[in-house]
Amino acid sequence: MKIRPVILCGGAGTRLWPNAKNHQAKQFIDFGNWTLLGKTLERVKASIYDDPIISTNKKYLKQVKQHLKKHKIKNFKIVLEPDKRNTAPAILSVALIKDIPINQPLMFFSADHLIEKIKIFNKAIKLNQKNLNNINIFIFGIKPTAPSSEYGYFLTKKIKGNLNKVSKFIEKPNLFKAKEIIKLKGYWNSGMFYLRKDSIINNFKTYQPIIYKNCLNAVNKAKLKNNVYYLDKNSFIKATAKSFDYAILEKVKEINAIKLDIPWSDLGSWKEILKMYDKNKNKYIKKKNIYYRPWGKYTNLFEGKDFLIKELYVKPKGILSLQKHHHRAEHWLVTKGKPLITLNNDKFKMSPNEHIFIPLEAIHRIQNPGKVPVKIIEAQVGSILKESDIVRFQDVYGRTK
Repeated sequence: MKIRPVILCGGAGTRLWPNAKNHQAKQFIDFGNWTLLGKTLERVKASIYDDPIISTNKKYLKQVKQHLKKHKIKNFKIVLEPDKRNTAPAILSVALIKDIPINQPLMFFSADHLIEKIKIFNKAIKLNQKNLNNINIFIFGIKPTAPSSEYGYFLTKKIKGNLNKVSKFIEKPNLFKAKEIIKLKGYWNSGMFYLRKDSIINNFKTYQPIIYKNCLNAVNKAKLKNNVYYLDKNSFIKATAKSFDYAILEKVKEINAIKLDIPWSDLGSWKEILKMYDKNKNKYIKKKNIYYRPWGKYTNLFEGKDFLIKELYVKPKGILSLQKHHHRAEHWLVTKGKPLITLNNDKFKMSPNEHIFIPLEAIHRIQNPGKVPVKIIEAQVGSILKESDIVRFQDVYGRTK
């Protein structure tokens, strides 16, 4: 039996746009002629998978259909949530669709994850299909590349049949604790799930009977039109809004881990987005987008909707003007050198792989006091992303008005 891929596509992307009224959902952001949902749809075209099911809400139906058409996916189902209820009701509602056999293996993907080395990933999924049963759940761990407070972690122990059983979950720890977890061979919790339909039903019946009853009613009363299931609103809104982790994973004893050492990110912060652009910058660099300044140069790598990605090159002893912006905030990721940063009344040095947020209207400056060039990948985020939105207070090159 082929594995049925389910793509959870209801996230709003508020973490990236905390102050924006019309923020963009992360899975639909154009990062340079590609989106995270598009990458996910391409991933599920592998031969081990059956036709995809996309779980989303009314607001995103048009964008989901556009993506399916662009990626030439003709056979699909869409399960449409009438209201936001978090991932537990979303996962259960998909599993309850009648045309999914009771022992169907279901692979739940997030629409906004960037995964590389797909062959290794798919091989691990296929290999573990025989280990699925009517109560267990497999989750995916990613070997950490560095301590991070942005992800949850878990620890495992080996059990019979060479399986890795999850022994402990750790919610997003501080950096000190993250280092300790990595020493104990902890893995990032990727938030992807692999289990059979009967396991989902059995676990919800046991641990979340109210969610089960209301989602079952929402599916039984759903209207099916053009491959879209419109879940019954009156039933669905009675389902308790809970994450799958909180509703089920924290209670189930039979949780196994598939541990992977592959490049993975949920691009959940501007730091992660900047890392992605830095890694792939050669694909974005064009000579016409390189601009020279007295302190060095900058390169416009990509301009998206309400954001602009740049690489700054500050030569030794180069000093940018002390400035602020009315219409944009900035995120900086240092990739080379040790710049001296001014942020309002503070001055401090930064090192490679360190990130800083420059809020709207904050007075700031980059200086390179060293002998090595400084490189910074910058995300400008706001309504106006032009050089005209610079208010200079001091400038060693005489550019203040």
